[in-house]
Amino acid sequence: MRTAGVRAPLGRLVALRIVLFAALAMLAQLVAVLVEYGSDPEYLSLLALEQETDALATGLVSAGTRLSYQLPPDLAGRYGTEASGYVARVRTASGVVLFSHCDADCIEHFLPLELNPPTFWLRVLSPGYPLSFAGGRIIERGDQRIFFEIAMRGDTQNVVWEVLGDEVLDHMVLPMSLTLIFVLGATLISIRAALAPVTAAAEQAERLDPLSPDARLEQAGMPREIAQLAGAVNRSYARTRELMEAQKLFTSAIAHEIRTPLAVIRLELERIDDPAARRTLGELDELTHFVEQLVTLARLEASDRSGFTPVALDEIGRDMVATLAPFVYARGGRIAFEETDNPGVPGNAALLKDAIRNLIENAVRHGGPGVSIVVRTDDGPGIAVIDDGRGFDPAAGDPHDAPGHYRRAGGLGIGLEIIRRIAALHGGRLEITRVAPRGTQARLAFAREPLTPAR
Repeated sequence: MRTAGVRAPLGRLVALRIVLFAALAMLAQLVAVLVEYGSDPEYLSLLALEQETDALATGLVSAGTRLSYQLPPDLAGRYGTEASGYVARVRTASGVVLFSHCDADCIEHFLPLELNPPTFWLRVLSPGYPLSFAGGRIIERGDQRIFFEIAMRGDTQNVVWEVLGDEVLDHMVLPMSLTLIFVLGATLISIRAALAPVTAAAEQAERLDPLSPDARLEQAGMPREIAQLAGAVNRSYARTRELMEAQKLFTSAIAHEIRTPLAVIRLELERIDDPAARRTLGELDELTHFVEQLVTLARLEASDRSGFTPVALDEIGRDMVATLAPFVYARGGRIAFEETDNPGVPGNAALLKDAIRNLIENAVRHGGPGVSIVVRTDDGPGIAVIDDGRGFDPAAGDPHDAPGHYRRAGGLGIGLEIIRRIAALHGGRLEITRVAPRGTQARLAFAREPLTPAR
């Protein structure tokens, strides 16, 4: 999953930068090549002579021991046109002319036919640019030696640029392209190998269970810089766990310290026959309930998935209905249990019972007088507490009716939050919906796939 603001993969970034700097290097080298070659027109004349004679040599045609010549079509506009500024002659070493596109320059600048020509010769007709030179070169074809002579005045067809283009291609583009391919490939392979532990750590982090007491990133095999980052993350996890442990200890200690004085106060108030004492007992019951929720919260925060075992939701529902039936009947309500074949879920039975207990108690307290409650399991898998109380309307905007009639008039009590956290610990969620024509369903929905306990 791609996160907003996250840059492209490191390998792609490095590859793009290598290509960018390679392009800049090639541009700089191109300028250097043009400057170097452009400052030596005589050397360019030599290169032009070699290039042109190679191109003319493609017109040689062999028929057994007989040799003939046909001017290549792409050179017809240069060596087949009068007054083009380019002349050429092709002859054997014995002086037999195979091709001639000559004018007075042939007589003036070419070697005599009766002369045994050298392997290579060049004479600059005028220094500088445009190129003006005459020269010749022997090219062997089989056992025969063919002499090619050309003369160029003014370079009206810009042969010099063709020479420069070939030199740039042969001596810069091709070598640097091969170098770039090898450097880029080696760099990407090296980056991939170096980041393999980091990729493994990222995948591990995706699967990391923050509720596990031993959640940490493995640093083995990581580059030192990345290992330092992983170490900082592990230290942050350790510090967070320390703070959570301290909070759990603090919450549990307060809850247990308060329970005894509350029990003593209740005993004393029950001896007093006074309406004010009765009202105080009601408030004391609310406070006792709150303390019990703190104890449940402390137990929840001390839990993780490492100790999960298969739990049958039918048994959870049946046990809690039997346990809380006296509480429901004492307040004028009714309660029943309906079971459906459903797969068990891996979990903590005590915590799931706490969640169902909270849902049933909330339904009794906030569902209204004479509320009827049904605890029902389903093959979701899930377990629901359904009542026919006053219900709620999510669109009404009434702060007393938002998800649920479970919300107290001053805000959200911790009971509903405890239920949600228990559901999240088990990989599920709490769903609260309205039941027509009136009433509320609070359902703990679990993942269909079995939850894998953290290790």
